[in-house]
Amino acid sequence: MNKLLFVPLLALLTACQGQLAAPPLPVWQSPEGRDSAELGVIRDLRTGEQLSPAQLLDRLAAAPRVIVGEQHDNPDHHALELWLARALAERRPSGSVLLEMINPDQQDAVTAAQAAAAKGEAPTDLIGALHWQAGWDWSQYGPLVTWLVKQPAPLLAANLDRREIMDTYRKKPELQGTASTAVAVRDALLEDIRDSHCGLLPDSQLPAMLAVQQQRDRRLAERFKAAPQPSLLIAGGFHARRDLGVPLHLQDIDAAQGLKVLMLAEVGKTVAPGQADYSWYTPAQPPTDYCAQMRGSM
Repeated sequence: MNKLLFVPLLALLTACQGQLAAPPLPVWQSPEGRDSAELGVIRDLRTGEQLSPAQLLDRLAAAPRVIVGEQHDNPDHHALELWLARALAERRPSGSVLLEMINPDQQDAVTAAQAAAAKGEAPTDLIGALHWQAGWDWSQYGPLVTWLVKQPAPLLAANLDRREIMDTYRKKPELQGTASTAVAVRDALLEDIRDSHCGLLPDSQLPAMLAVQQQRDRRLAERFKAAPQPSLLIAGGFHARRDLGVPLHLQDIDAAQGLKVLMLAEVGKTVAPGQADYSWYTPAQPPTDYCAQMRGSM
């Protein structure tokens, strides 16, 4: 009798595990788009289905590799990343977390900080202990990084360091692979580089800038492939894009199997089906005229 009951009981337990409730979501912080019908919407971009946070977590938890694309200056994206990291850790053991914001020359410091935290001796000056780069606003990244340092899963560098970037800029190494080197991909990236620099870059600099962008994506992909699974990579939205960024490089190095991409996007912006697997719409930061700032600085 007990043997007959075992299989239905196991099925019931498995079903319940797949229906774990999602933890409470963080409170929205950004001021724009609070009245948008898209605010808070999570969408499966392949089917158009609207998902609950719990459904999204179940789908991401089943993936060996997950990329989360962010807008760097949006506090809601950072709050959701911390929420995602915690919630995924509750659903399955975490193999590793990788950040675009950590360079290889910081890895020893990050590893030492995690080792100290594991002994209950987490550094009081974490910014100094991690050699955190000033270009990444600690008020935005601090809560996530502080939590990650205290976790058993390794926190890993995923970017190029400054020396490597300068070497790439000067030498423009040849990129191997067919997906990332397609003409349409390179043309789209060049157009974005022009636009993001407000048309102020001379054309002679564009090939070097393209090489840096793609070598950064290749490094992100290589580190992602080598990282213990299940792994979570957090990077800028353009790096995360399936049609232009790291996923293409994962294809070229045979590591794209099972990948899921979640794009965090401000309401009013569109994430196309080919750019990610899922989109999650947040409030927006006030618009900033970066081109006016760049022209003013010149």
